[in-house]
Amino acid sequence: MPSKNIDEIGIPDAYFMFYKEFICYDHFKHTVSVIYNVFSDDDETYDSIEKKLNLMIENIKNNVKSHELPPKSDVVSVESNFTLKEFCNIVEKAKEYIKNGDIFQVVPSQRLKIETKSKPFDIYRRLRSTNPSPYMFYIDFEDFQLIGSSPESLVSVFGDKVTTNPIAGTRRRGKCEEEDLKLKEELLNDEKERAEHVMLVDLGRNDIGKVSEFGSVKLDRFMEVDFYSHVMHIVSKVSGILKKGFTAFDALIACLPAGTVSGAPKIRAMEIIDELENVSRSFYAGSVGYFSFNGNMDMCIAIRDCF
Repeated sequence: MPSKNIDEIGIPDAYFMFYKEFICYDHFKHTVSVIYNVFSDDDETYDSIEKKLNLMIENIKNNVKSHELPPKSDVVSVESNFTLKEFCNIVEKAKEYIKNGDIFQVVPSQRLKIETKSKPFDIYRRLRSTNPSPYMFYIDFEDFQLIGSSPESLVSVFGDKVTTNPIAGTRRRGKCEEEDLKLKEELLNDEKERAEHVMLVDLGRNDIGKVSEFGSVKLDRFMEVDFYSHVMHIVSKVSGILKKGFTAFDALIACLPAGTVSGAPKIRAMEIIDELENVSRSFYAGSVGYFSFNGNMDMCIAIRDCF
């Protein structure tokens, strides 16, 4: 959908990279796998590839010493693209659209600019330590870096199974197990949180249904609470069987953008977001993840991230 807003960041709408060399760490099995991909137009021999793999292994062995986290850098300044009054006005306008029946929900956002002397990779390491999340990423595009700790899957495809995991409804973590359980109960009984979550589950079922075999869409989890490092969320899981002739790319197109960062109905919500916000969202609320050569895919929602 075209946007009328200024794109201050100026990076591509989509960025795809092919990698030959991978070092994969399994956090459950605590094992490292070293992978070297050979493309169809390569003229490398088996022996030359084996040498490269052995060199990668040696480099890993020689760099096993632990590195302490860098000291925290002072934040020089924090600047929003809205004043508090401006953002409150946006919320009021959004509520009017809801009252008038244009939409059920819309998710406005603001952009924070922070001046810091920290190096990008140090920011990632600090973020990984203080706010570990299911999807941690540091991607170096040479002329810019994208860093994030997203809790939320957008869509995944493994084999012929396509899955999305709507997250909506949040409480802070308790200071003890008893407080955790109390906050969990409060969250599950919150009428507003429940209504929002059900709506987003319906959006997820609709998105997955676009690319799934008829009758295969099902609800694997519904309104269960998952605990993260600092917060707890209500989570559901919607899955389906990918239609014949459809690929992971079709699944990604069907699910972008997530309802949790746009609203419902999606297209009208996006039009209202473009009207109310003053800059293009760029990478924010998009997706970050991978496509594999066997057709699998795993994408998270690009939230809780920085550039």
